[in-house]
Amino acid sequence: MFTYSAICDVPEETLRHVTSLLQAHRRRPGTRSDRRAGTVRTQAKLVLRWFRDDAPLRILAGEAGLPISTSYRYLHEAIAVIAEHAPDLHNVLDRATQEGWSHMTLDGTLIEIDRVAQRNDKGHHLWYSGKHKTQGGNVQVLADPSGFPVWSSPVDPGSVHDLTSARSHCLGALYKTAADGVPTLADKGYEGAGIGVHTPIKGRGLGVENRSYNMLLTAVRAIGERANAELKQRWRCLRRIRLCPSRIGSIVAAAIVLSTLQRGRY
Repeated sequence: MFTYSAICDVPEETLRHVTSLLQAHRRRPGTRSDRRAGTVRTQAKLVLRWFRDDAPLRILAGEAGLPISTSYRYLHEAIAVIAEHAPDLHNVLDRATQEGWSHMTLDGTLIEIDRVAQRNDKGHHLWYSGKHKTQGGNVQVLADPSGFPVWSSPVDPGSVHDLTSARSHCLGALYKTAADGVPTLADKGYEGAGIGVHTPIKGRGLGVENRSYNMLLTAVRAIGERANAELKQRWRCLRRIRLCPSRIGSIVAAAIVLSTLQRGRY
């Protein structure tokens, strides 16, 4: 084997901020610095490399000079620490109202996973999505009018429908925000979500008014729906998670925090 130099295209400011979060976390339980195999900066580099490049952990462990078991522990710890700083749904909705957003966009995304044998009560694969024809976790994501992701839900198994997932995690709160003048736009999969959640009108032979409504709604919603694509493009680990599927919610939340750091809001 040979060594080589590489650059991770994550801003130095993001690395410093994540390092400070991990440093604060290490101080909380009172762990002595000499009891750790790696520094907080080493841990921050490891987790940012994993998020950005989806690099195999055995390679990251070798680069950091850490045992692979320690690297896994560092990764899980860092994900939890970063995700703690993800915005709360109600804080996001309060901000949307105070800043007078024209709308928000709600869209579900499937984060692919390695095959899981867990089944539901009917004997079907719990994490298999019939819509996407693969196994994964369903996460609901809210985007602001510019298409930037501002909130993500806990993960549901891939077999859970977008509307069912949204009802569990956010629809109730979105109704009040819609009443305050900030509606939510969504695709046809959310039909019947309730007042204030606008979806395209289904059916053939629609009149001019309905077709115009659908075209306008689709054009505006398309800006918001790019949020999921940009998250997966920026943070390549989201293209396929090889950790426990239950960690997906925290991983997506942490990715939103990292994206926000680079946007300059932290």
